[in-house]
Amino acid sequence: MTLGVLAVLAMLFIMFAGFWTDWLWFRSVKYSTVFTTTLWTKIGLFAVFGLLMAGAVGLNIWLAHRLRPPLSAMTMEQQSLDRYRMSIAPYKKWLLLGIAVLVGLIAGASAAGQWKTWLMYVNGVTFGTKDPQFHMDVSFYTFDLPWYRFLLGFGFAAVVLSVIAAAVVHYLYGGLRVTSPGARATAAATGHLSVLLGLFVTLKAVAYWLDRYGLAVKSSDFKAADNWTGLRYVDANAYLPAKTILVAIAAICAVLFFATLWRRTWQLPVIGFGLMVLSAILIGGLYPAIVQKFQVQPNEQAKESPYVQKNIKATRDAYGIAGSEVKDYPGVPQTEDRTKLRPQADTTASIRILDPNIVSPAFQQLQQVKGYYAFPSTLAVDRYSGQDTVIGLRELNIGGIPKNNWINDHFKYTHGYGVVAAKGTTVKEGAPDFTQSDLPSKGVFGTDFEQRIYYGEQTKQYSIVGGPQKELDYSDDKGEKETSYKGDSGVNLDNPVNRAAYALAFNEPQILYSGAIGDGSRILYNRTPKQRVEAVAPWLTIDGAPYPAVIDGRIKWIVDAYTTTNGYPYASRTTLGQSTADSLTNSQRAVVAQENQVNYIRNSVKATVDAYDGSVDLYQWDTADPVLKTWMKAFPGTVKPKADISKPLMDHLRYPQDLFKVQRELLTRYHVTDPQTFLSGSEAWAVPDDPTTKAGTAVPPYYLSMKMPGQKEKDQVFSLTTTFTPNERPNLSAFMAVNADPGTPEYGKIRILKMPTSKPPDGPGQVQSKFQSEPKIAESIRLLRGGDSEIEYGNLLAVPLDGGMLYVEPVYVRSSGLKYPLLRKVLVTYGNQTAFEDTLEKALNVVFGAEAPTVPVPPVQPPGDGTVTPPKAQDPTVKAALGDAQKAIEDAEKARQAGDWAAFGKAQDEIKAALERAIAAEAKQAPPTPAGQ
Repeated sequence: MTLGVLAVLAMLFIMFAGFWTDWLWFRSVKYSTVFTTTLWTKIGLFAVFGLLMAGAVGLNIWLAHRLRPPLSAMTMEQQSLDRYRMSIAPYKKWLLLGIAVLVGLIAGASAAGQWKTWLMYVNGVTFGTKDPQFHMDVSFYTFDLPWYRFLLGFGFAAVVLSVIAAAVVHYLYGGLRVTSPGARATAAATGHLSVLLGLFVTLKAVAYWLDRYGLAVKSSDFKAADNWTGLRYVDANAYLPAKTILVAIAAICAVLFFATLWRRTWQLPVIGFGLMVLSAILIGGLYPAIVQKFQVQPNEQAKESPYVQKNIKATRDAYGIAGSEVKDYPGVPQTEDRTKLRPQADTTASIRILDPNIVSPAFQQLQQVKGYYAFPSTLAVDRYSGQDTVIGLRELNIGGIPKNNWINDHFKYTHGYGVVAAKGTTVKEGAPDFTQSDLPSKGVFGTDFEQRIYYGEQTKQYSIVGGPQKELDYSDDKGEKETSYKGDSGVNLDNPVNRAAYALAFNEPQILYSGAIGDGSRILYNRTPKQRVEAVAPWLTIDGAPYPAVIDGRIKWIVDAYTTTNGYPYASRTTLGQSTADSLTNSQRAVVAQENQVNYIRNSVKATVDAYDGSVDLYQWDTADPVLKTWMKAFPGTVKPKADISKPLMDHLRYPQDLFKVQRELLTRYHVTDPQTFLSGSEAWAVPDDPTTKAGTAVPPYYLSMKMPGQKEKDQVFSLTTTFTPNERPNLSAFMAVNADPGTPEYGKIRILKMPTSKPPDGPGQVQSKFQSEPKIAESIRLLRGGDSEIEYGNLLAVPLDGGMLYVEPVYVRSSGLKYPLLRKVLVTYGNQTAFEDTLEKALNVVFGAEAPTVPVPPVQPPGDGTVTPPKAQDPTVKAALGDAQKAIEDAEKARQAGDWAAFGKAQDEIKAALERAIAAEAKQAPPTPAGQ
């Protein structure tokens, strides 16, 4: 008895521990209302629907027992069941109660999982937009219809379980017979089961009626687009009338079942039910197939065009791309004198040559300081003082702790320290040009700000701070500095109940009795920005790339969050995980709920997470979003108004990458607004693969300060850019940019420059191939790759300029003796001109004819024994070729000064030909490599 009681108490405490730690955490972040609202909603749904299911099944079991025939009327078949009835008789009340409780618990648990559906239903606000078929507000499909479908499913489950339970009881007590001669059911059993079957058919009639509206949000296979949503010709002209007819047939069938209360025969209900099944096959299945085959397919474009037009409009509205501006763009330079474009290249874009996806190892080697610090593999791009800046935080690296044990991992090494930032447009001797560096961090941000990082993307383990055990703050030349956490974050462990709960929650008994925990000790967990925002706002979808910013003396993580729905009528669906994947996507940078299918998305919330105290603030960003308004009604006070966003925070907000990637995926098809063109697929685009990698994954969008053609702002604007190619072709079909700066009037404006289809310019893959196939460039790259050095190609940036496309790509070299890459060359191409120079300025000068190109001269390589030998006498062919190249360079310079661009181009060709002859001759006289080297 004692052991049993202790076991039950232990199980109850384990269940309580999970609940209690959740409550303590929500209270610590000051979002306890989210916890209580969610909890009470789940409890309410569990109780109501659990009781309804238990009551329905229990009532029908009791009623079947009550309607049992007298024992004297039972047949030999039923009398053989006496032993079962006798064994049940003493426990029938408890058995009835047990069955009712079991089905009630299952139904209640299922209903509790619908808490989001219920909250959206009771708090839903109107969209102010009606669907084009039924003229219902969009809110009916997003908020009401999902709840009605849940109720319908619950009703079907209740009726089916009741039928099964009632039939079993009727059989046990003689109301139903299987093998006996004569009537198969008593009048009472017939009436009881007929009513239940009548309820089932009635629900089927309701289901047919809701299916009519469901056509507006139904996905189907359609060659015009993947995940096509909404009615097509066959839906509107075959399925819709078929569903209406089936509603009437099901209603008549239900009446026939109810009529058995008086007729006491199954004949008419069975005929009616058979008619309903046959009608469902013929009217609901065969007839639409005939319409599709003989009416739609012979003239598909004409039949489907009106419905495609509705789909295009709804999809563009649902994804926020209706205002996209598409303009034709020549694709070739419009100015003959290229030298005039050189100043324009500087004013059009601040070309970022520091690639945040490559330079993390440089940050790591130059600014890591200690092994227990680390930078993320992909750094962030932000703006400071009007300049594009690459920024990263020096976070705690638990794997780099000198000795891992429980005290070190959770008490001593608790936080990272400092911000490191570098200019995006310049480098210093190939390395990042730091504007904020060292430990403690100093630079343009100053030193008077909180530099400790207790919450970050890499901080995934729990820490216990603020108690008797001191923490390592940072190390410098004078030794280690200690600190003790002064923030109010985390959960207090003074209470032994709390300690016991967390000992269970983290499966760590030392939390219960360790002397390192005492007065003031607090436990910090759920420490990544995405975890914290998702926990306090479980109704939001979180962007995969939070980024840090220094704001008002604090380091803040900025997190973009989305409201989504899968019920926007006529809008085609997309899978977030597929749409947001690119060459940089990994487990850390993946969008939360990435497998969800949605057909409506808004960047409705901007969230911040303080890197020191973990405080979470949610700000309303899209003030017109009905989905966000609905959730704000459900969780009042959790989202702050947009007016509360401070000016320093506003300066660092930006257009989110994941939303942009979803929109660009949709715009590969939905940039077309003409249904005939859409159906033909002749102007369908594709997102190109990243040409700088071999993974075959999509090129990521790039942040860049630039000025688009037709832009109202006179100065460069922080933008997010991407390119498109035609389907299965490498040419450039379009360039897309969105104004990513909230401080400008046209924030969120999407502009697309559409290239000519007759003579399209080169796409990213073609540009990359030309870079690597150019003889002079190929030879320079071969020399850079000498020894064990590795070449890493940075982001290939595209900038529209004077009708043409300017491509810029930094080239990094990681030598065998250096653990981080250095920027050594910059590739630039514009029109038919290409440059490969040491600096961006030099490369632009060469491309625009303001400077002669650098001639690559191979250095003298020492032999294997390390001694340097003088070069051999130069081959006469090599000497003559280099002389021709030098003369051509002089001719090119004279032509440039005279403005004779025809002569300049001819001289460039002569330079190229002479260098090719020199390289070929040099290769012939090179001695063979000895074996083994």
